[in-house]
Amino acid sequence: MRPDIRSRDDLFVLLQRFYEVLLQNETISYIFTDVAKINMEHHLPIIVDFWEMVLFEAPTYKKNAIGPHLVLNEKSRFEKHHFETWLNTFNKTVDELFEGKNAFAAKQKAKSIATIMQIKIAQTK
Repeated sequence: MRPDIRSRDDLFVLLQRFYEVLLQNETISYIFTDVAKINMEHHLPIIVDFWEMVLFEAPTYKKNAIGPHLVLNEKSRFEKHHFETWLNTFNKTVDELFEGKNAFAAKQKAKSIATIMQIKIAQTK
């Protein structure tokens, strides 16, 4: 039996593994490496802040998550398959490492985030 997501440390483990897998997928990795040019050492704590806010309502993330993605979308259009890859990879990573109420909630929140992001991006066309 796998543990549930219970802490910031768990989120760090989850998101570090998620990005390890995602960045190996050529259909989406270029957005992070070539377009956004993300430094994962810098970016990972910010993403953990975001998920800590989303999942545990912690006051750790105070930025606008949509804005930077809209800018990236202007540089390289996000397609439906990008969101599907992102969400499928996220869900598989959660299932690989965790199970329980918070793990389920994380997957539901990820689906909501992907949906909202797609709607916002569609409004910019």
